[in-house]
Amino acid sequence: MGAQWKAKGKELAANARGKLFGRLAKDIMIAARNGADPASNARLRLVVEQARKVSMPKDTLDRAIKKGAGLTGESVNFEHVIYEGFAPHRVPVMVECLTDNVNRTAPEMRVLFRKGQLGTSGSVSWDFDHVGIIEAETLVAGSDPELAAIEAGAQDFEPAEEDGTTTFLTDATDLDLVSRALPAQGFSVLSAKLGYKAKNPIDPASLSAEQLEEVEAFLAAIDGNDDVQNVFAGLGG
Repeated sequence: MGAQWKAKGKELAANARGKLFGRLAKDIMIAARNGADPASNARLRLVVEQARKVSMPKDTLDRAIKKGAGLTGESVNFEHVIYEGFAPHRVPVMVECLTDNVNRTAPEMRVLFRKGQLGTSGSVSWDFDHVGIIEAETLVAGSDPELAAIEAGAQDFEPAEEDGTTTFLTDATDLDLVSRALPAQGFSVLSAKLGYKAKNPIDPASLSAEQLEEVEAFLAAIDGNDDVQNVFAGLGG
């Protein structure tokens, strides 16, 4: 499942479109705190490019930038919180949230983790690397992802998934640099963000079909929470 857990199936993806826009709007507002001009704000530029790739309405995008930059008179008070723990069958999980009310989010996470185990800070993060995660698709037929990773300065890559998306992994500080370099290597960047990759992912083959379904259902429930931005699971591809 790579560095980030994703819901499977076209129907799930379609239903999640509005949620995706909501998550991107939050990312844009947070990034815009450091300036409303993407040309001089690398973090904002990356998320704006991602929003455009998924066809976020221009009005929604512009409103998020202005709100985050404080140009509308509205305050943006999202707090970045990470919850750590285990899905069923001891699959380690990192859950990244942006919330305007931790007193709401925390009990919701406790309820969602009842079918797993909610840990304390550091309980599973030691088993994850903080990395840059770039999802890209082939821009030029025949482009070699391994060569592209080397030339662009990525640390590693994960082969293309069923949807043709290749994941490039970078040092956290090199995310913008590698994102800018990949197009010259024949890859179009779809998204670029900081995240977590398990050091010792559990092999799905070690779980029965029923156990794997339980893990998937748990992760889907976590991902469905409105305050959740990203879910990173220690489960192999």
